[in-house]
Amino acid sequence: MQNILGKIRIAVKDRSLRRRIFFVLGALLVFRFLSTIPIPGVDILQLENFLAGNQFFGLLNIFSGGGLSNLSIVMLGVGPYITGSIVMQLLTLMSEKLKALYHEEGEAGRKKFSQYSRLLTVPLAVIQGFGLLMLLQRNGILAPLPPFELIVNLLVITSGSVLLMWIGELMTEFGIGNGISLIIFAGIVARIPTDVSQAMFSFDVSQIPVYIGFLAVAVLIVAGVVVVTEAERPIPITYAKRVRGNKVYGGVSTYLPLRVNQAGVIPIIFALSILLFPQMILNFLSGALGGTAESISAALLGILANPWVYAVSYFLLVFLFTYFYTAVTFDPEAISTNLQRSGAFIPGIRPGGSTAGYLSNVLTKITLVGAVFLGFVAILPLVMQAITGLSSMAIGGTALLIAVSVVIDLVKKIDAQISMREY
Repeated sequence: MQNILGKIRIAVKDRSLRRRIFFVLGALLVFRFLSTIPIPGVDILQLENFLAGNQFFGLLNIFSGGGLSNLSIVMLGVGPYITGSIVMQLLTLMSEKLKALYHEEGEAGRKKFSQYSRLLTVPLAVIQGFGLLMLLQRNGILAPLPPFELIVNLLVITSGSVLLMWIGELMTEFGIGNGISLIIFAGIVARIPTDVSQAMFSFDVSQIPVYIGFLAVAVLIVAGVVVVTEAERPIPITYAKRVRGNKVYGGVSTYLPLRVNQAGVIPIIFALSILLFPQMILNFLSGALGGTAESISAALLGILANPWVYAVSYFLLVFLFTYFYTAVTFDPEAISTNLQRSGAFIPGIRPGGSTAGYLSNVLTKITLVGAVFLGFVAILPLVMQAITGLSSMAIGGTALLIAVSVVIDLVKKIDAQISMREY
């Protein structure tokens, strides 16, 4: 307890750290203000009826940070930027130039790579925005607009998504934590009072066992995510002894920590983006086109609407993205090269290619545990929803999973900043 109070005292007294924390809080306030400004022509009553119990739009509302619940100018949220980042990282597997840009050209290469992701965000926001506006008009939530006013609305929500992307990157650069994740987290937290009041208003005594089961699952999710996020496999590292003059350097033993879940919350966000984007396009096509195309779109939507198909797809995507993001962010060959250059080695393993292969093998095994656990935790609320019939459980479980992971990441980064100032 004294250690925690000491760290809080350091955070309050340190001017630089205090400024970073206040910058994040200020940026989140700006975001929440933007999410209250609706676009013209919204039928609020029709919108509330449409969103009630709709799992697809409930999940989409998570990514908009709550901006979709009142059709604000930031209704698209950070979804287009996340989709653009996924596309760019997938392209690194197919393009040697992009792979070299991301891995081998240092900070300058990563900045250029991020710039490509930002540029890709704009056309994706236009496509998603147009599909969403057409879908909302077809369901009577938005009044039919002339072409000019429709284009203006599309420009407004596209600009809102780009503005939100910029705010998120400013938070990452000048604040603490991942700005995009914090925006999603802020939208989840902002909905808590509304969700609690609705649950209390619609409280049914016969549903008490269901509520208890949901709370038990929530506690398990929180505990499990904390344990797996903190779990790591230590790889022993020894530095070779070097004699310079009359002094002996090296000979120190330490360890390289390999986390069980290197990817954190990113696989969940990626998987939801991949699941939501096709559904939005298919929802639009199923009403906008006629004939065979409309029938095919409606059939695909029917397949995706099946809770078991959705759960299996969700699990597989989370599993695959855990491996994919770990492979993108952790390069065993680069680690092996750095160890060899610094005169370090893993006892019993030859430096160079053997060390890289050993690290890759260990990482593959421990990532399997993290990927299976993360996928299971992600679909657990979906399974409960299929059993109980309450769609809010799937939405609430996903939001809880993202929120817990973001809080853990934020606390660790704040703790790292405090530790730097302590020493």
